[in-house]
Amino acid sequence: MTKPIYEVSQNTWEFLRDAMITPTGFREYDARWKYPDQINLPGITALGLGLGTQMQRRGIAPLIAVGNDYRDYSLAIKNALILGLMRAGITVKDIGPALSPMAYFAQFHLDVPAVAMVTASHNPNGWTGVKMGFERPLTHGPEEMSELRDIVLGGDWDCRPGGAYEFVDGVKEAYIDDLVGDFRMSRKLKVVCATGNGTASAFAPEILERIGVEVVPSHNKLDYTFPNYNPNPEDMHMLHDMADTLKASGADLALGFDGDGDRCGVVDDEGEEIFADKVGVIMARDLSKLYPGATFVADVKSTGLFASDPELKAHGAKADYWKTGHSHMKRRVKDLGALAGFEKSGHYFLAEPIGRGYDCGMRVAVEICKLMDRNPGQSMSDLRKALPRTWSTPTMSPYCADTEKYDVLARLVEKLVTKAEAGEKLAGRGIDRVVTVNGARVILDNGSWGLVRASSNTPNLVVVCESAESEDELRAIFAEIDAVIRTEPSVGEYDQKI
Repeated sequence: MTKPIYEVSQNTWEFLRDAMITPTGFREYDARWKYPDQINLPGITALGLGLGTQMQRRGIAPLIAVGNDYRDYSLAIKNALILGLMRAGITVKDIGPALSPMAYFAQFHLDVPAVAMVTASHNPNGWTGVKMGFERPLTHGPEEMSELRDIVLGGDWDCRPGGAYEFVDGVKEAYIDDLVGDFRMSRKLKVVCATGNGTASAFAPEILERIGVEVVPSHNKLDYTFPNYNPNPEDMHMLHDMADTLKASGADLALGFDGDGDRCGVVDDEGEEIFADKVGVIMARDLSKLYPGATFVADVKSTGLFASDPELKAHGAKADYWKTGHSHMKRRVKDLGALAGFEKSGHYFLAEPIGRGYDCGMRVAVEICKLMDRNPGQSMSDLRKALPRTWSTPTMSPYCADTEKYDVLARLVEKLVTKAEAGEKLAGRGIDRVVTVNGARVILDNGSWGLVRASSNTPNLVVVCESAESEDELRAIFAEIDAVIRTEPSVGEYDQKI
C-alpha cells in the first residue's frame, strides 16, 4: 500500500485503488470522517494497518476486539479496517454488531489488550469513525491519536505475517448478563426507553425488562435510516420526543441512548429534560451516601454544583473539573481513583465497584433504576427539585472549520483572560478566574460561569453557560461571551440558542 493522499475524486480508478484520508479526521480522542467524501475503503484499510503498526511498536500483544455499530455502511468499514489490522500481523476477534461499551466490555470478557469500534457515535448518517484503545478501560487520547495520524498519513507502517481472524459469538449476551447481574427492582417503575432506531434498540429494552422495569418503547425498531431523528440524547429534538412519549404514557421517567450506546439522556416524570450534568449531581448525591469521601470528576461543560452542592460537601465528596472528551475523562477517573466521572454530553464513567471505568449508557440506565429503587418514596422530579437551583443553557455549537477552530479558540481564550486580568466585569459581575484546562471557563464571583471550547468531533466551537442567580443573568453571560466570539469573523451561526 502506498502513502495515503488527502483527496481523490469519487467514481475514478484511483478512488477504488488508493488510500484517501482527510487529515482532520484524526481527532483528539478518536477518528471521524464523512464517508466516502473524506475517506474511502482503502483509506480505512490504511488506518487499520497504521493501528496495527502502532500496537506492534508499543509492544502491545497483537490481539484486538473489533465491533461495528448499526449503520448500513459500518460492516464494510469494519471489514476494511480488519484487513489492515491483519496485514500488520494482528489477530482480530470480531464481535459483530455492537455498542461501543460492549466493545470495551469485550476487552475484559475476552481478555484482549486492544479494541477498535467502528462507529460515528451520535453523528448523523454519512459519518463514520473508529474509537480505539490499548489499555483497558482507556481509549486513545491526543498523544496516541497524534502518533497514529503520523504513522498513517506518512505511510510509515509495517506489514507483518501472522495476522488472523476469528468471529466470536456470545459477547452481546455476556455483556447484557453482566449489566443485569442479580438485581431486580423492588418498586414499580415505568420507563420510556428511547433508542432512535439506533444500535441501542437491540440492547436497552431487554436490559430494562430483565431488571423488572415496565418498558414503554420509543423507536426501538432497528432502522439504520434513522426515520424519526438522529439518536443523540443531547439534542433537543430527541429530548422533546422523549418528553412527549412520557406524558402520553404516564411513565415515571424516560431514558434515551445515542447511536453507539455510550451516552444516556434523562427526562423526569414531569416531562422536564434534565441535562446530564444535573443527573450526574443526583447520582453523585446518592453514591456519596454509599461511598463517603468519594471523588467525582466533571468535565468543564458541567454544572458548578459538583463543587458547591451542600449535600455532596456533607458526605465529604471531592470534585475535579477536567477536559471534555471520553478519553480525557476515562484517564482522569483512573488516575485519580475517582468513583465516577460525568460529562454534560451524557457520557458517564462509573468505576469500580460500580462499573469498569468506561462510558456505558446501559450501565447508567441500570444505575439510575437502582437509584430510584433506593429512594422508593421519591420521583425523579423530586430528586431534581432537591438540587440547588441553577439556570443553564444547552450545549450550543456555532460553526467553525476544523482547519481554523483551534487557532480561533486560542485567540478567544487570550481575549477572555485579558478581560479578567484587566479587572473587567462580565454580566455585571467580577470575574473570579478563568480556567483554561480546556478552552476558557470564565467563572464569576457568584459561581456563575460561561465556557467556550473547540469541539473535538465536529467543525464547531462549543458554548455553555450557567447562572446561579437567574434566567436574566444566564442570558447576559451568554450575550457577553458571544460578543467576544463574534470578534472572530470565521465563526458561523449556532445550531441552537437559548
